[in-house]
Amino acid sequence: MRTTNSRAYFKSAQSAIPGGVNSPVRAFRSVGGDPLFIKKAKGALLEDVDGNTFIDYVLSWGPMILGHAHPSVLNAIIKAAKQGTSYGAPCQAETELAKLIIQALPSIDQVRLVNSGTEAVMSAIRLARAYTKRDSILKFDGCYHGHADHLLVKAGSGIATLGIPDTPGVPKAFARQTMTAPFNDITATEKLIHKHGKDLAAIIVEPVAGNMGVVPPTDEFLPWLRMITKKYEILLIFDEVITGFRVHFGGAQTRYKVTPDLTCLGKIIGGGLPIGAYGGRKDIMQMIAPSGPVYQAGTLAGNPVAVAAGLETLRQLKKPGVYNNLERKSKMVAEGLGEAARHANIPYYQTRVGSMLGGFFTGAPVTNFASAKKANTDRYAKFFHGMLQQGVYLAPSQFEAMLVSTCHSNSHIGHTVSAARKVLKIL
Repeated sequence: MRTTNSRAYFKSAQSAIPGGVNSPVRAFRSVGGDPLFIKKAKGALLEDVDGNTFIDYVLSWGPMILGHAHPSVLNAIIKAAKQGTSYGAPCQAETELAKLIIQALPSIDQVRLVNSGTEAVMSAIRLARAYTKRDSILKFDGCYHGHADHLLVKAGSGIATLGIPDTPGVPKAFARQTMTAPFNDITATEKLIHKHGKDLAAIIVEPVAGNMGVVPPTDEFLPWLRMITKKYEILLIFDEVITGFRVHFGGAQTRYKVTPDLTCLGKIIGGGLPIGAYGGRKDIMQMIAPSGPVYQAGTLAGNPVAVAAGLETLRQLKKPGVYNNLERKSKMVAEGLGEAARHANIPYYQTRVGSMLGGFFTGAPVTNFASAKKANTDRYAKFFHGMLQQGVYLAPSQFEAMLVSTCHSNSHIGHTVSAARKVLKIL
């Protein structure tokens, strides 16, 4: 595999950009080596600046559920851009996207569009604090909710990848307002709530953890969270930035039949362009300015180009059979990788929810961040580079999801499984 141009581009980037990348996990720090610079993408394939082609299971970390450069999404983007890229004023398409989100997720009566998942979560937390007149929040170890100060405590994803315990620059006062509990651990969470429930504005959770690898909730966990938050009048926030429209058209909340008070969205609802959203019950959402006193604003929020991409993506996903097809393809990938690991006699614990796949090099079950961290990350790094040599692009971190798109063909999946057999046999 040629990497001459990527290495040159990365050297140049490091002189102008911290670490040479604009998002830390792209730097390949946890797997070693230098990142590949991508030239173009189409369908399920990436091509780098050296001409190498890869089957892509990162999918821009989630948004490209229809694959890269989907023709109808591209047409929607071009059509919208020709009318202007940003107005700083309302446009009809914003309302169309909002109504489509409301139709898909029964917990949402009203929704506010923003520019990123981080912004959506930050805004939802502020709203929850205003609504409850409480200051503290509870999150779960290894769940990543963006890089807002009060949410980087025991975060997963890039924080776990880089081995940063609690990032510098976050005031201790902020950290003290954020309590943490192990994901899926009802006993530990209940103790915290019994002790601090009157101070908690919200409990925020990824309904399917996607930033410590893929860790599904136990059958009891999400229903119990809904019950206990109602009992203590705490708002329950689902961070569905990854799971929204990926594990089900109505998100994880529809798949698991649990209704949160507020929901945060991103990624897929922008069809590959920057976007985020938060929504929920009308009595809560009416507190947002200009309806109420909770201020939140964004110059590019609801811009016509991102909204057009999101609208067309959701319209495509709404077509009959799309999610059944995604489920079938994802099952094929998961079963193929599992069989390859068993054939190589390598301990490999698998998880999957819809088109989100997880694979941990450990023989023990992975149910939370502590058990995820016991996986053999050195072996994952070797597996990552081996698969790269075989033309398969996986996330450069054990603590990220493997994602499948509608564009992954049986041929792509067959090549992926064959590559895994070769690499795991060597390992």
